[in-house]
Amino acid sequence: MTIIAAADGSALGNPGPAGWGWYSDDDHWACGGWPNGTNNMGELMAVLDLLQQTAHLDEPLHVICDSTYVINSITKWMKGWKRKGWKKGDGKPVMNVEIMKALDAAMQGRQVTFEWVKGHSGHRLNEEADRLATTAAEAWKAGGAPDPGPGFRVGRDEAPAPGAAHPRAVPGQVETEDDLFSFLDADDSAPGTAAPTDPVAQVLIAEQALLSDDVRTDRASVAALLHPQWSEVGASGRIWTREEFLAEVGPLGAVTFDVVQAEEVDADTVLLVWRGSRGAGAGADHVLRSSWWVRVQGRWVQRFHHASLVAG
Repeated sequence: MTIIAAADGSALGNPGPAGWGWYSDDDHWACGGWPNGTNNMGELMAVLDLLQQTAHLDEPLHVICDSTYVINSITKWMKGWKRKGWKKGDGKPVMNVEIMKALDAAMQGRQVTFEWVKGHSGHRLNEEADRLATTAAEAWKAGGAPDPGPGFRVGRDEAPAPGAAHPRAVPGQVETEDDLFSFLDADDSAPGTAAPTDPVAQVLIAEQALLSDDVRTDRASVAALLHPQWSEVGASGRIWTREEFLAEVGPLGAVTFDVVQAEEVDADTVLLVWRGSRGAGAGADHVLRSSWWVRVQGRWVQRFHHASLVAG
């Protein structure tokens, strides 16, 4: 019988007091955290603790998670990071590397599947995990520690099965989570390849990432690609702020991407103009789009976007 559980993380301030939690049922749940950490640390730690506490069981494990960052880290990116000495395609160290290494070890020999669900959408297990993570973060903020929960006990009166020691929240981990840009890495199936260094090529990859459902279903991934002062003039003429856009962003489905112009304006600015269409037949939307991308602390973020409807 498969064990099904949801895992989630929370941070008040990001970084700030951080919590993690996982929930299977009222008899099997756990939470914890740190006085200072990030949301991504909490998301990862929740999965790690769940793996560790079920390590003594033979049943397959199905993990429900609202973070594509966590799912992609474990199922897509980790193999390449490990091969490169826990470095990303740009040569920079992987964020939260101690948790990542512990996750890699905990996954060995396990039957584990992952399922993405949209956060705060009424999924019962996800809502319970979110509640546990938030409660844990609030406990650390108040100067205490949360109830760790029963976990997965070997027997009714026995202590939880021991797992590997939990990684500490160390200073090098409590900073902006640029792991979200790991989609800029080259194909991990091709050893020796690296992410493109040409600014225009990097921006083209990032622009298309903003169109992908994997990114658009994870608010943190979208936020990581937008400048703090980002704005957009939409095809309807509406002016969007970053906060408004993040509140409503969602999957687009299939979108064509035909580049009209891609120009490196200066060392830290790229202008991209492209045509895109969505849908089919008479109901299809045809839009001419332009984006200004700027490089901030070595990372490309979109500063401004404009869209205009055009005839099909």
